[in-house]
Amino acid sequence: MPDKGPITFDAPIEQVNDRTILRLPADASAELPSRGQVAVTGSIGGHPYDTVVEPDGNRGHWIRLGEALTTELGGPDTVVSTTITPAEQWPEPVVPDDLQSALDDAPDTAELWNAITPMARWEWVRWVQATKNPSTRTKRIGVGISKLRDGKRRPCCFDLSSCTDPNVAKSGVLIGAR
Repeated sequence: MPDKGPITFDAPIEQVNDRTILRLPADASAELPSRGQVAVTGSIGGHPYDTVVEPDGNRGHWIRLGEALTTELGGPDTVVSTTITPAEQWPEPVVPDDLQSALDDAPDTAELWNAITPMARWEWVRWVQATKNPSTRTKRIGVGISKLRDGKRRPCCFDLSSCTDPNVAKSGVLIGAR
């Protein structure tokens, strides 16, 4: 990936349902190398930050902010200066407990799970979490374990540029996306 240098922007912190987010302005999002997830490093309001920016389903991106950082930054409606640079290395995703338990119960998948890239692990986590329905989520975990056993390195059949967080999306688009 060619080094374009940092992307700098100011944006307000937003509350969308139970999530606190920072929506990238359209011009900042357009500078990213993908309409899907992008690993970035940088700072938000002067705080160092390594994360994966999420697609908004409308050619844009957003960043989920944790509670502690949101409080330090001043909360919703506070405009924060942000600098991000696409990263070569992806951070490890936080694997949800139910998926981690299934992986632990399927030791025959461990070699492949550890061999795939962090980006691929992000895709598995994102695919599992892309539903509010508990039975669909359970089914996805089972299907995921089966696919890993069959040597599949990535989940299939979902739009990588859509907003897949069911708590902030409607029909694959971030609520309020331009």
